[in-house]
Amino acid sequence: MKRLGCLILTILMMLSVLTPAAQAQEIDYPGKSYLLMDAATGTVLQSRNEHEQLAPASVTKVMTLLLIMEAIDSGSLQWTDTVTASEAAAAKGGSQVYLKVGETMSVEDMVKSIAVSSANDCACAMAEHLAGSESAFVEKMNARAQELGMNDTHFVNCTGLDDGPDASSHRTSANDIALMSRELLTVHPEIKRFTTIWMDSVRGGAFGLSNTNKLVRFYPGATGLKTGFTSGAGFCLSASALRDGMELIAVVMGCETSAQRFSTCRQLLDYGFATYALYEAPVPEDAFVPVKLGKSDQVHLVPQGNTKLLVEKGNLSRLDTEIAILPEVSAPVEQNTKLGELCIKSEDEIQLRIPLVAEQAVERKGFPDLFLELLSMVSMARM
Repeated sequence: MKRLGCLILTILMMLSVLTPAAQAQEIDYPGKSYLLMDAATGTVLQSRNEHEQLAPASVTKVMTLLLIMEAIDSGSLQWTDTVTASEAAAAKGGSQVYLKVGETMSVEDMVKSIAVSSANDCACAMAEHLAGSESAFVEKMNARAQELGMNDTHFVNCTGLDDGPDASSHRTSANDIALMSRELLTVHPEIKRFTTIWMDSVRGGAFGLSNTNKLVRFYPGATGLKTGFTSGAGFCLSASALRDGMELIAVVMGCETSAQRFSTCRQLLDYGFATYALYEAPVPEDAFVPVKLGKSDQVHLVPQGNTKLLVEKGNLSRLDTEIAILPEVSAPVEQNTKLGELCIKSEDEIQLRIPLVAEQAVERKGFPDLFLELLSMVSMARM
């Protein structure tokens, strides 16, 4: 019995030593919900109550900025376009640059004001400029949210203000904020030209802007993104940072103080950068497949989709790549036809398969092409 007692005591002591290490990743951060995501792969690294539908306050403007950036990238909106403030835009409360009715401002200064100072008046003016009215713009916001898989989200305005009869149904989640933040940062990286500004100005220097996201100044590698606060939502934040080629997104909702939201996101980002790394598969530039009866005798292969794998730092040295391509293919070859595969492996176990596809189409030779080739061969033989 004495030996049994000693054995039990030993096991309990071992468990007491192991438990803190096993639970180190499950810190009870402040806030009603939080989530940490890798931007490149969309992998969720930590979360709590990430699908709880909560008021996002001005973090709403991530979607507003996303739609603006999509309009710019599509060519339907230019940075130099001028936007006129309506009575509705000028009347917006909360954070603002105090637009006057009829005042005009460039799209670039509008976006800067939204991204840096969370200007509600500029957000409304841009919504009206793009869709005719804020309500029509909100329909676009909700439609885009569905396309991104933001199933916890319902927007009723473009600002996140707790005003209007439907404000109580303006809801999203930490998960959905991360999804739209990832889309904005990775597909439209030019937004970082604004989200990394600490202090600037508009109106020719007459009106100063100061970033509401203090991590932009005090957290190394910070790339954005958006703060939010109302009495109903509490203090919220979608924070992003880039180090060693890896960009992380930390989201927290419903904090009691501003300091809590910054501290929580800082700790989440610190954990992610300390624990994980991105491995990018080296894609050979000389990957070609011979094409039989093609107008081109070979086709170049390029990777399709994501070529990055998120791994714990301790496993980086175990990774290797292996390439397999077809020895030959017959024309015609359509663009993006899969002709090979690049695999990231860890000790012979495949971690990620990356399709290698035809970079361009290759047409099949027709009778005239073959006839000319035959004539050329005959001429060469006679020589």
